[in-house]
Amino acid sequence: MLVKTFGSAVYGVDAATITVEVNVCQGQHYFMVGLPDNAVKESWSRVESALRVNKYHMPRIRIIVNLAPADIRKEGSSYDLPIAIGILAASEQLKTQNLSKYIIMGELSLDGKLQPIKGALPIAIQAQKEGFEGFILPKQNAREAAIVNGLNVYGVEHLDEVVDFLSGKISLEQTIVKPELDFFKNTENSSFDFSDVKGQENIKRALEIAAAGGHNVILIGPPGAGKTMLAKRIPTILPPLSLEEALETTKIHSVAGKLRRNSSLLYQRPFRSPHHTVSNAALVGGGSNPQPGEISLAHNGVLFLDELPEFKRDVLEVMRQPMEERKVNISRTRFSIDYPANFMLVASMNPCPCGYYNHPEKDCVCGPGVVHKYLNKISGPLLDRIDLHVEVTPVNLEDLSSKRTSEKSSEIRNRVMDARLIQENRFKENDIHCNAQMSTKQTRESCVLDATSQQLLNTAMKRLGLSARAYERIIRVARTIADLAKSEHIQMEHLAEAIQFRSLDRENWAA
Repeated sequence: MLVKTFGSAVYGVDAATITVEVNVCQGQHYFMVGLPDNAVKESWSRVESALRVNKYHMPRIRIIVNLAPADIRKEGSSYDLPIAIGILAASEQLKTQNLSKYIIMGELSLDGKLQPIKGALPIAIQAQKEGFEGFILPKQNAREAAIVNGLNVYGVEHLDEVVDFLSGKISLEQTIVKPELDFFKNTENSSFDFSDVKGQENIKRALEIAAAGGHNVILIGPPGAGKTMLAKRIPTILPPLSLEEALETTKIHSVAGKLRRNSSLLYQRPFRSPHHTVSNAALVGGGSNPQPGEISLAHNGVLFLDELPEFKRDVLEVMRQPMEERKVNISRTRFSIDYPANFMLVASMNPCPCGYYNHPEKDCVCGPGVVHKYLNKISGPLLDRIDLHVEVTPVNLEDLSSKRTSEKSSEIRNRVMDARLIQENRFKENDIHCNAQMSTKQTRESCVLDATSQQLLNTAMKRLGLSARAYERIIRVARTIADLAKSEHIQMEHLAEAIQFRSLDRENWAA
């Protein structure tokens, strides 16, 4: 007897429906076709054990399972459940007319319990698009899938529940999530705040500008100056995720299997901080079974690279294209996958190997040329793509012991949100949300300089030896500073402040 159940395969951040065709007929042996990987092939043992333990019969005649379309590679263990249900229905141990209504996914334990799967959210989105009535999946993933409106989501814990539900013996409780309510309840929760930071007012100003325009920033200063502490607080001054951004970000984390069990939406902007031993594939994505990398997991959030010169140079260089295009393309012989990568890069570094070059109190012990060599670990093209270069100096004792309360993150974020609103209104006809995303044409149209400001920029370009890319980025930063000041036009003081954030471009910085 031939029976069809329906599952789904995740490619990139999207899903494709897979038809699981099971035919139980006269003959011998089990066959699985349709380009399954080893994890899918191993499902025979898990399915057989789960059926036997739960008093079902594993047919001892020929069973053919086809995963269609057959030209797409099927990966992972989440096809166990639709295969098991297909075998039961094809061998007439399960009598139901409802298999075509549901997407069924789940990994089976040997005793029939269900284990969580990856990619429940994109699978649910695709199921809703294709008109399926419901989605049956492990209970741990139910809240994640229930974000999708117009789809009945049933979280189950055991194979028996699925069989009894499909045969009409029991009814399952539908998982219901109201993302709007949960979303706005949880956007304010954070254990970090800029009020914890003593002094460093000029650094806070630079980070406010970076957050307002979505600009990349590098912090350079001696050990203990507060670079990491400041970076960890940047998400608290970024505008809250919109519901659309939250869904998109959750989708990526769902595909990567990074969501906590029984969670639904990601409510806060991601903050990813990979170790400097990270590989190319781990940073940008890829691998034999392609997965999102750190830059995609930081989508709509912050990617923090601490001690930037300690990263392998080739690892840093692979970020250059994604930083410009805000997506990463993973190409293989048979397919190509795009992952979103719209992140704000925040990097930190010491000024030299000993860490005390330009320190106001401690002497640098590095030899001649060592500082230049250390800085040269970071390529010029990568530094060009970082808009703000900020020198972080140690906090003096008076500020450190002061009882004065610093400005809270919520106050800074309000100014950032006002500036972002101006930018959204400016680019409302384009798919752009902040100044850092402007194209060259949009920069020319939105960032007009008067004659005096143009002369100042030309002089700075000559003296600092800046590239054409740095030229554009200075203007974009100046536009952001003007937006924070609620100025319609870029003034000379806005441009001057933007120019001073190119410290690593100065030829005599490490002289």
